[in-house]
Amino acid sequence: MGLLGGIAKTAVVAGTSQATRNAVNRRQAKKNVSAYAGAQQQVQGQQVVYASPPPAAPAPAAPASQDDTIAQLERLGALKNQGVLTEEEFQAQKAKILGK
Repeated sequence: MGLLGGIAKTAVVAGTSQATRNAVNRRQAKKNVSAYAGAQQQVQGQQVVYASPPPAAPAPAAPASQDDTIAQLERLGALKNQGVLTEEEFQAQKAKILGK
């Protein structure tokens, strides 16, 4: 067997391999199409229900700066001194400002 015979043998083997690969790919593609069609029929017969996302947690209040807290407490004290707020209201608002 010479050089030309070796080349011919290689071509035959490669051609056979390619033909086999193509046949297997076509068969697999047909299976995939029929499986996909079956899955589509099942999905079409069912109603898809999505769960609603859980409600978002409220964002924590940003800590007030020390100057802002002091200013709020001073205004609150002034309202108490003017008689606008009772002692109980003053204490409740003060606790709210201080985060207690």
